[in-house]
Amino acid sequence: MLKHERSRNIQQAAQQFMPGGVNSPVRAFKAVGGDPPVISIGKGAHIWDVDDNEYIDYVASWGPLILGHAYPAVVKALQKAAERGTSYGATTESELELARLVCGRMPSIEQVRFVNSGTEATMSALRLARAFTGRDKVLKFEGCYHGHSDGLLAKAGSGVATLGLPDSAGVPASFTAETLLAPFNDRAAVERIFAERGSEIAALIVEPVPANMGLVPPREGFLQVLREITKASGALLIFDEVITGFRLAPGGAQAYYGVTPDLTCLGKIIGGGLPVGAYGGRRDIMQLVAPVGPVYQAGTLSGNPMAMAAGIVTLRTLADEALYRTLDEMGAALAQSLRDAAAAAECEVTVTQLGSMMTVFFCRQAPYDYASAKLCDTARYGRFHGAMLDAGIYLPPAQFEAMFVSLAHRQADLDRTAEAARGAFAAARA
Repeated sequence: MLKHERSRNIQQAAQQFMPGGVNSPVRAFKAVGGDPPVISIGKGAHIWDVDDNEYIDYVASWGPLILGHAYPAVVKALQKAAERGTSYGATTESELELARLVCGRMPSIEQVRFVNSGTEATMSALRLARAFTGRDKVLKFEGCYHGHSDGLLAKAGSGVATLGLPDSAGVPASFTAETLLAPFNDRAAVERIFAERGSEIAALIVEPVPANMGLVPPREGFLQVLREITKASGALLIFDEVITGFRLAPGGAQAYYGVTPDLTCLGKIIGGGLPVGAYGGRRDIMQLVAPVGPVYQAGTLSGNPMAMAAGIVTLRTLADEALYRTLDEMGAALAQSLRDAAAAAECEVTVTQLGSMMTVFFCRQAPYDYASAKLCDTARYGRFHGAMLDAGIYLPPAQFEAMFVSLAHRQADLDRTAEAARGAFAAARA
C-alpha cells in the first residue's frame, strides 16, 4: 500500500485557501474516491508525488504531453526562452513560426489566432461564427465538452432539439438560450434540428472524437454528414480539436476522417505542456477578427513566448509520421491487454481505443453517445481506479475521461500496467 501522508496534509491545508483544495474539480478525486496524490516530479512516462510514490502516467496533463514529461528538447527550449524574458505583451517571431507549423499541418487553417486555453478558443470561435453568419443559435452535442464559457455549459432537456438549460450554478438561462443540443452520433436528430431551425444556426460545434464522456468515436460517415448539413444551411462547422489536434494524426481528426471544417479550435499539444489555445480557419472568416475586422478578441499572454517555444519543439518533433504509427501500435496493444485482463478477471468492461487515446468503460457495450455512456458503473470504475493507483498506475480520476499513451511509454510500462490491471479488475468486480 502506498503512503499518502504528505499528500493528504497538503490537500487538507490547501482547502483553506482554494475551493476543495484544487484549481480544477476533477483533481479532487470526488468521482473515484480516495486520496489524490500531490505531484512533485514528472519525467518521461512517470510521475512522482510528494510521498515519493512513483506512477506510470496515463493522464499526461490531460493530453498535451505526447512526448512525455520534461522532454529534453522542450526543457531546453523553455530555458532559452526564459532567459530572454517570459512575457512581453508584444509580437514575437516565435508566434509566426508556430503559426506556420499549425497552418502547414492543417490545410483547413489558413489563418490562426493564439489564445491561452481551449475555453478561450471555443468561445472566440463561436463569437466569430455568429459575426460571419449574422445568426445567433449554436448546435452542440450532449457530452461534448467545449470549455467552461457560459454559453456552452448547457445540458439537454426533453426532446431532441431542446434549448439548452444551464449546467452550472451562476449561469443565467439567457446565456444558454441560444444553444441547441442533440445526441452525438444521431444523424436523424441533427437533420431534424436543421430542418426546423437551420436558418437560425450560426455554427455546429463538435469534438470530432469526443473524449469528455470517455472516448466515443463517431459512427462511420457521421462527421461527413455534419459537413454536408452545415454547408447546405449556411452554418459553419467548428471542430473542437483541443484534444485530437496533432494527437490522433499529424493533421488531427479532420485529416484522419477526411472532413474539412470551417473553423478549428486547438490547445493541449500546441503548447507542449504550457497553457495555450488557438482558433483558426478559412481566411475570409478569420479576416473578421480584430484588428482587421470588427470581432474583438485579445489577451495579454496570448502567444506567450514560453508556450510558443514549447509548441514549436513539439510540432517539429511530431513531423515524423512514423511516430504516430508507434503511438497507434502502443495504444492498440495496451487496449487489448486491458481487455484480456478484464476477461481473465471475469469483469465486464468495454475498452474503446483510437490511436493513443482510450477509455475503460464499465459497461457491456461500447457507448455511442452521452446517454449510453452514463449507463456505465461508475462505482466499479472508482474501485478499479483505486486499485490501479495503489499498484502505481495513474489513470484519469473519472469514468468519463480518456487516458493517453505518450511516446515516452515503453513496453515495460505497458506490461506492468496489464499486470496491475488483472488484480484491479478483480477488485472492481468484488
